[in-house]
Amino acid sequence: MGDAAAQPENAKVLHLVRHAQGVHNVAGAKDHSALMSPEYFDAQLSPLGCQQVQDLRNYVVSSGILGKIQLVITSPLSRTMETAVRVFDTKPNRASVHNGGEAEEMLDVNYPPILAYELCRERLGLHPCDKRRTVTEYRSLYPDVDFSLIESDVDVMWTPDVRETFEEVAARGLKFMSWLWTRPEKEIAIVCHDRFLQYTLEALTNDCQPSLRAEVSAQFKNCELRSLITENERVVSCLGKFLPSDSAN
Repeated sequence: MGDAAAQPENAKVLHLVRHAQGVHNVAGAKDHSALMSPEYFDAQLSPLGCQQVQDLRNYVVSSGILGKIQLVITSPLSRTMETAVRVFDTKPNRASVHNGGEAEEMLDVNYPPILAYELCRERLGLHPCDKRRTVTEYRSLYPDVDFSLIESDVDVMWTPDVRETFEEVAARGLKFMSWLWTRPEKEIAIVCHDRFLQYTLEALTNDCQPSLRAEVSAQFKNCELRSLITENERVVSCLGKFLPSDSAN
C-alpha cells in the first residue's frame, strides 16, 4: 500500500472508504421505496455492518495502513462516523485483541484525528436516511470526532422535497477535492458514501485512461477500501482494494 514519504511533494495517497452496511441498505435492497421512511432517519449500522467494520479494522492494522494515515475525514452521518471511529479510532482499547489477532498495545500506531466535513455527504434530499442530526447530539455520541468545520448545528443541506442531481453531487465532490488539496496531510482516509464517491470519481477521472477510470469509479461495496495515488488533483493510479466478506449491498 501507499507510503506517503515515497510520493512526490505534490501527491497525496487517499484511502477511500464507503461506510459499512446500514439498516437502510438492508431495507432498500428489499424495497427501494423504504428509503423514504422516517424510520431510517440518519440510519445506523446493521449487525453485518458492525462485522464489516471489524474486518476492515483488522486489515488497516495488520497491513500497516493505520500507522501511515495522518487524517481521517468523515461525512457527518451516523453510519459514516461509526465506521470511521471503529476503523480508525483515536482512543481505542489498545489492550484488546481483535478476532484473535495481535494486541494493538504491541503495535506502534499513531491514531489519526477524525474530522467531520459536510461536503462529502451522500446525495442530498428526499431520503430521511441521508439527513443528519444536530452537531450537539453528535458531539455526545462521537466525542472523538472534530466537528469544528461544521458551521450549522442543524442540517441546512438536506431538503424533504428536492433530490440533488447527479451533476450537483459531482460538483460538490470536486469542490471537496479542491478543499482536500489545501490540507497539508499527505496520506488521508475519507469515509463517505457510494453515490458521492461514484460521481466525484467519475468527474475527477474524466481525462484518465478508460481502464483506470473504470477501476477507480466503479460502484463501492459496503465498507470497501480503495487506495489511490493522486497528483495535482488528478488520479494517477489505484494502489489496491480491500473488501470485507458479505459486502454485496
